[in-house]
This record gives sequence, structure tokens and C-alpha cells, in this order.
Amino acid sequence: MATETLALDDDTLSDHGEHISSHLEDAVSRFEVKGSELTLIVPHDRIGEALTFLRDDGICQYRTLVDITGVDWPAREKRFDVVYHLLSMRQNQRIRIKTFLREDEIAESVVNIFPNADWYEREIFDMYGILFGGHPDMRRILTDYGFTGYPLRKDFPVTGHSEVRYDEEAKRVVYEPVKLVQEMRSFDFMSPWEGAEYILPGDEKAEGEKPS
Repeated sequence: MATETLALDDDTLSDHGEHISSHLEDAVSRFEVKGSELTLIVPHDRIGEALTFLRDDGICQYRTLVDITGVDWPAREKRFDVVYHLLSMRQNQRIRIKTFLREDEIAESVVNIFPNADWYEREIFDMYGILFGGHPDMRRILTDYGFTGYPLRKDFPVTGHSEVRYDEEAKRVVYEPVKLVQEMRSFDFMSPWEGAEYILPGDEKAEGEKPS
């Protein structure tokens, strides 16, 4: 039977954060305790050092990398978050590590520390365009060869840049620019009877105006 992660109180988590910070010194910018969760903020060029300590320290023993993910904040100078989730099965506790990157900065690969980071880092590159220096095989993993753009960036168009279909004449899959059947438009949703010649009670858009 699976064992649930113990929810430590905020004081205990704060003590744990102090222990980590005191050993890593400037490799931890700060830590936060919120909602019974401990989050470390680490400079992007110190991630490897921080994760190695969290894995090897006798009190921490965070030896399972659960996930790495990205977050896009287009209006922020440090546009991207890269977020690492670790689990200590010995201590039955989880921890989150965050680092922030500008669009022109390169993250540090942690494949040499946690081998399963390989596909996580490739997925983040594929979806956000974040590069990981030192990764052994930095190429797309979810999208197709020649794909344009990064789908999880908030400025990526909803329609995408191209569409895929099977061409009967060519007998193969072809890529074509997206062609919208109609222009993108705004709907006010004020009347379900758009174009009707009559107005139902309670469906008036404005006095004396018919639905259009």
C-alpha cells in the first residue's frame, strides 16, 4: 500500500530550509514555506550544486526526481521558471526548487545527477525553447521534425503555425500554413438569436435595437 507524504508543520519546514541554506550558502537565494510546502529559490547556475546536496545530504536524502517543468511569464525580465520536484522516500517528504531564466539564458542540465531528467529537459526545450547546457541529446521530443515555435509559451498562437493532413495525390503527410475559415472575431454572447427578425422578451440588447 502506498504511503502518503507526511505534512510537516511550517516551523519544521522552516528549520529544514535553514539547514539547507546554511550548507549551500549563496547557492540558495531564499526559501519559502507556504501551504505546508517548502520551496527553494536557486540561481540557475547553481542548480546542479543544490540538487547534488539535496540528494546526498544525510538529513535530506531527496533521491527521487519526480518532475521538472517550466512556466512562462512573458512580461517578466526573467521570463521563465524552471521548477524541480524532489522526493525523499527515506524522510517521506517532498521539496520544490525554482530557478528563473531570461530568454537568452541557458539552464544547467542535471542529467548527470538524476538520469531521468533527460526526457524532462527535452520536453521543456520542446515546449518552451529553454536550452539545457550539458544535456547529451538536446532535441525535440513531443513535436515533429521541423516544428516551428514553442507551444507552451503564452505568445504561441492558439491555431499554431501549420496544419498537417494526408495528401491523397502525393500519398504522404503534408504540412501547410494554417488557413482559417473565417477571421478571428469577438462575440458578445448577448443574444442566442443572432440574425433573428424578432426579439424574445428579456433578450433585448438595447432599447430599440434588434439583435444583429
